[in-house]
Amino acid sequence: MSNALSLLQQRHSAPSRQLGEPAPDAATLRALLEAAIRVPDHGKLVPFRLIELRGDDKLKFGAQLAERAIRRDPNLPESKREKERFRYTFAPLVIVVVARLDDEAGIPEIEQKLCAGNVAYNILLGAYALGFGAQWLTGWAAYDPEVASLLNLAKNECVVGFVHIGTPQAEIPDRDRPALDDLLSQWKA
Repeated sequence: MSNALSLLQQRHSAPSRQLGEPAPDAATLRALLEAAIRVPDHGKLVPFRLIELRGDDKLKFGAQLAERAIRRDPNLPESKREKERFRYTFAPLVIVVVARLDDEAGIPEIEQKLCAGNVAYNILLGAYALGFGAQWLTGWAAYDPEVASLLNLAKNECVVGFVHIGTPQAEIPDRDRPALDDLLSQWKA
């Protein structure tokens, strides 16, 4: 069996809370991201961009998101407040994948978002192939207008995901997967 197929069969997400140092160094990250942006792109629009969060800036971003979560819901239980406060303290690197939508291009918006989503998935695959762990997260922050402003997103942009990357700090068991026979049918005329 090919190495690529084996990689697909073994790939799994590593919970962001179980990711620590090291993250990919600058050269490895560049190679990973150059590979990740090689996605199907109807119309060659390049309907995506990436934002790197690392170090103190990542921690400050996480702190601002935690403050926003509490402003959004002043009745947020303490356990959820704590989760928000620590969300960006584990993985040493977060890549924000942003969709840039062009409503005048004649390419359906869903195809543009799927293109950006493929970038996020390629980052997951590439990180796993390089021996790192990664988790693609969205949650409320991906859809919040104040977070979009914090990230300096334009009106035609939206967050597709926050991809947390690092080295797994514990063995990550795979989860149960669906059976192909439950999902595959054959259309007949």
